[in-house]
Amino acid sequence: MRDWQPFLGLPLWLWLFVIPTLVALACLLAPGPTGRILRPVQRVTDKLYLGSGVLAAGFMLLILLLIVAQMVARWSNLTFPGSTEYAGYAMAATSFLALAHALTRGAHIRVSIFLNISPRIGLVLDAVAMWIAAITATYFARYAIKTNIFSKMLNDRTQGQDFVPEWLLSFFAMFATAPSKWGELWAKTGSEWVYTPVWLPQLPMSIGTVLLALALWDYLCRLLITRRSSINSEAVE
Repeated sequence: MRDWQPFLGLPLWLWLFVIPTLVALACLLAPGPTGRILRPVQRVTDKLYLGSGVLAAGFMLLILLLIVAQMVARWSNLTFPGSTEYAGYAMAATSFLALAHALTRGAHIRVSIFLNISPRIGLVLDAVAMWIAAITATYFARYAIKTNIFSKMLNDRTQGQDFVPEWLLSFFAMFATAPSKWGELWAKTGSEWVYTPVWLPQLPMSIGTVLLALALWDYLCRLLITRRSSINSEAVE
């Protein structure tokens, strides 16, 4: 473990921007070896992108169910507190979790007029544009996570009428807690409902931006290895 300490102690900006750029350069200069090394990793990332798309579809379905529940509550003269907030959270989760999956399916708007000048110029412009996009997405992902951390530190709560069960918060807190403290964590968990902490609806935003940044770096490497874009729009008939 001591041999890894100097490497693990590198500045964060080096991990986020410089090292991925060096990997991309390695893909450009030695496409064969790097392609063989990254291929198993890319099979895993493809499943991550597909999984995020399935989750986004699930949250979209949740929006529909919330609308139906609001209609039923209105017809039955019942109240559904927090329904508007829940629908907003589901809409945000749908948008952010779908980013990486939409990118891999060519669903993002891409201006390709200059890419058709010539194959060589198109490759250079596509690679530069994707590198800039990867840098930008990584920057946003870093601060999305930082927003989550500050919301948790400040114990920021929603100002609406939405509540969540306390066990749900303990479930997510397990991922940031050592396994030896899980018993203590659940021992303090009650059965009541509490105001929604802001970090909970912010979590899909952080996950979605991280996956988008990962997808951009991933597809930049694929572009430099194969010398052609792996982002192809799905044909709609």
